[in-house]
Formats: sequence, C-alpha cells, structure tokens
Amino acid sequence: MSQTEFVAAFGDVAEHSPWVAAGTFSKGGFATREDLIAAFEATMLEAPKQGQLELVRAHPDLAGRAAIAGEMAEDSKREQSGAGLDTLSPDEFARFTDLNDRYQQRFGFPFIFAVKGADKHMILHAFEQRVENAPEQEFAAALTQIARIFRFRLEDRVAEV
Repeated sequence: MSQTEFVAAFGDVAEHSPWVAAGTFSKGGFATREDLIAAFEATMLEAPKQGQLELVRAHPDLAGRAAIAGEMAEDSKREQSGAGLDTLSPDEFARFTDLNDRYQQRFGFPFIFAVKGADKHMILHAFEQRVENAPEQEFAAALTQIARIFRFRLEDRVAEV
C-alpha cells in the first residue's frame, strides 16, 4: 500500500486524527496484525503532548451531544450503540450528561473508555471512579483507553496472519 492508500484504509482508526495512521505508515514492515496495532500505539505515545491532547479531544462524549447530533465517526456510533448507550433511560442520560460535564470541567477533555464488550453500567461505574483521578493519571488512562480502541478497531478490520 502507498501512504495515501494506507491513510485511506486506516485514517479513521484514530478518531478524526488521520495523522496517527500517517505516522504509523512511516514505521512500515507490519508482518502481523499485532505489529500494526503496536505501531499505532507507538505513534500515539511518541507524539508530542499537544498532539496527544488533540487526539483525546477528538473523541466524542459518551452518550453526549455529538451522539444526539449524529456527529460521531461511524466506528464510535457502532461502538456506543453496542454498549447500549443509544437506549439510555432519561435518568441514565442525565447521569451521563452530568458526568460528561463534570469530567470536561475537571480535565479539559472528554472521558475516554473503550466501550466494546462493556455495558452502560460498567461504563458509568468507571466514569464515576475516574472523574476523581488526578489530571496526569487521567490523561494516561485516556491514552491507554485509546490504545484499546485502536486494538478493537484494527482487529475488526485486519485478519490475523
């Protein structure tokens, strides 16, 4: 694949951040799917802090305004729907909204949670616990969750060899 083809195929693995795929391409030589996953994570972790922050901020709130407006990437829509976040009761939606607002005020970026395989109760529990974290601890947690999102999305797209 050329870089253009690679970014076209994988540019949306990192939410609204095709620079991650472009940087991953430059690492080259992906003999296995695991190599590709590791290269995506390395590209993110090697990026300057401002680039990492922009990547974190590119993610939508869970069950938030972007979901209501339909402004999320297709993978995010599918993932949030799979976790039941598109069928919240009014009380659950109010809890998510309150937590999203508190989290955003505290950290300046959205709560990141790789929702695949989780349900709304697991997500709310993690949300309630992590909103109390120290900022540097939570930024590291957000990057860890983004790496999990990379894994899930790449596992869905690339066959294991």
